[in-house]
Amino acid sequence: MKIAGRAMRTIWRTADGRSVETIDQTRLPHAFVTLRLASAEDAARAIREMRVRGAPLIGATAAYGLAIALLEDPGDSGLERAYQLLVAARPTAVNLRWALDETRRAVAIASVGDRAARAFACADQICDDDVAICRAIGEHGLGLLRAAAERVGGRRLNILTHCNAGWLATVDWGTATAPIYRARQEGIDLHVWVDETRPRNQGAALTAYELCEEGVAHTVIADNTGGHLMQRGLVDLCIVGTDRTTARGDVANKIGTYLKAVAARDTGVPFYVALPSPSIDWTLTDGLAQIPIEQRDAREVTHVTGLAEDGRLYDVRITPAHSPAANYGFDVTPARLVTAFVTERGVCAASASGLAGLFPERAPGTH
Repeated sequence: MKIAGRAMRTIWRTADGRSVETIDQTRLPHAFVTLRLASAEDAARAIREMRVRGAPLIGATAAYGLAIALLEDPGDSGLERAYQLLVAARPTAVNLRWALDETRRAVAIASVGDRAARAFACADQICDDDVAICRAIGEHGLGLLRAAAERVGGRRLNILTHCNAGWLATVDWGTATAPIYRARQEGIDLHVWVDETRPRNQGAALTAYELCEEGVAHTVIADNTGGHLMQRGLVDLCIVGTDRTTARGDVANKIGTYLKAVAARDTGVPFYVALPSPSIDWTLTDGLAQIPIEQRDAREVTHVTGLAEDGRLYDVRITPAHSPAANYGFDVTPARLVTAFVTERGVCAASASGLAGLFPERAPGTH
């Protein structure tokens, strides 16, 4: 996708091949700053602090972090130490563990001297595969958006999304945004309602930034506005991403997703989840009982960061000094509230049979 008209990915190898650079997403939308990751500790810190975020990008960053660590210590102890450091960086997104497991398997059959090179090659492939997956999601989602545009009879199509499931959350294209970008390329007249997504405001800061760069019509709204818009017929469909989806179709995504799904069901608005296969956790069935929900620093709730008139960024407290705050990072939307999944292999029902139909080789009981 584009930054100031220049196509780029969200993570890339440095010229010497021994580290990677990525976009510091905590500085967006007010400043475009890149961040060099030269150790596993750098990668883990970037993930924990959400300088990189979004399930697919977290996975890619972790894979590179493991590769970088093997440059310094390619032995079994170095591999295990870096793996444990990175896998603990964030608990909810399944792509993190998946990418680390893929990389660890790739180096297991290599000699110690070849491990770093193999790990880098695996991380490169994870990135390339993510781009292909997201583009395929865009192609399959394009059909849904085209059909929705036909249903509304030629007026502008209104789409609501939550958090940032865009190209900033992946290596390129995004998940929930990929169909939007493809639809715009095909000339479909559309507009996106962008939930601000408190407490970290990834919608207002990141999704809106992306849509500005891509020239997509959009409006930022407070998180609580979505239901009102649906009641008034101002939302034609919702599409969100996922950080972990169970084998039966329960979806963990950014906090507030469940409330949008409930409102969509009540008002008859289709609710789609853009689901790359690495985000499916085939070992789990019950999302509410089994998916770990990250609880983050209360300061993300009690404070906001903004750009002042003097051009500097400031953190400002918005709650009483002695009021405690809870900060749950994700919620779980039961499969029954999801209209369909949009995957790289096609669109399917949000159910165990729907997922198994598209991914028979991964379905429980088949291996």
